[in-house]
Amino acid sequence: MVKTEFSIKDLENLSDVKAHTIRIWEKRYNLLEPKRTDTNIRRYDIESLKKLLNISYLYKAGHKISKLAEMNSLQIESLIKKDSEAQTATYALETFKSAMLTFNSTQFDNILEDLLKKKSFREIYSRVFVPLLSNAGVLWQTGTVDACHEHFISERIKQTLILQSAKSKKEVAEKESPEFVLYLPSDELHEISLLYANYELISNGFPTLYLGANVPLESLKYVRKQKPLAIFVSYFTVQPESDNLKSYIENFKEIVGKNELWILGKRGCHYKNIEKSVKLFEDIDTFKNHLGKIS
Repeated sequence: MVKTEFSIKDLENLSDVKAHTIRIWEKRYNLLEPKRTDTNIRRYDIESLKKLLNISYLYKAGHKISKLAEMNSLQIESLIKKDSEAQTATYALETFKSAMLTFNSTQFDNILEDLLKKKSFREIYSRVFVPLLSNAGVLWQTGTVDACHEHFISERIKQTLILQSAKSKKEVAEKESPEFVLYLPSDELHEISLLYANYELISNGFPTLYLGANVPLESLKYVRKQKPLAIFVSYFTVQPESDNLKSYIENFKEIVGKNELWILGKRGCHYKNIEKSVKLFEDIDTFKNHLGKIS
């Protein structure tokens, strides 16, 4: 069941405002009006949570809590729009978080559209989407949000990556260059980082073939028959397990042949016996720097 009520601990996790501070704001400024259970435990609705997220942003931006507490929701929203820092990564992060909690696709699209007018998509991905996904994962693991909240925001980001990749493909000039085949190994489902790698390749003018998640090694031989010079790119998040890295790469060479294999992700860096045909990238910045040198 999706949460419609939240504990004060949930509010702390979501807003980064300590529970002790929230209690003080309630007592001193009547900032929020929680319901109480029969055992006198505070319970907050979604509107209280959204108000606290807005208050938290403005408070961190330097506005006095005493003044904010006197404002109604419309006045707070108006102040946010007027605030000179309203389109910073911090505000965007809080707004996307609010969209996640209410499954509000329109709100997500609107803040993204505003951000794209001021920042590059690379900046938005690294400064907003990456921390947002990390935060959503933690909130889900702690029970603050439901799995469907995390799925909602992940899918919205996936769709954004696909759209931005398509846009970049139209903008770059075609050139002779190796084609890249992107895939995730069997039982690997964490696709967002691979989608971003695809975006970077396309943005640098390289043709790509995107296969997506959970691709068996055996299937790659059919791709190689059609793309004999392709460079294969994968992102190892949880698979293959560290103990199986060596055998996975050996199986890749046996099935696919001498084609290069580029591995992103920290799990791939556990592999020590580096062959010439295997390139390891611990993080996306290293990957981007390498693309810049060869494009």
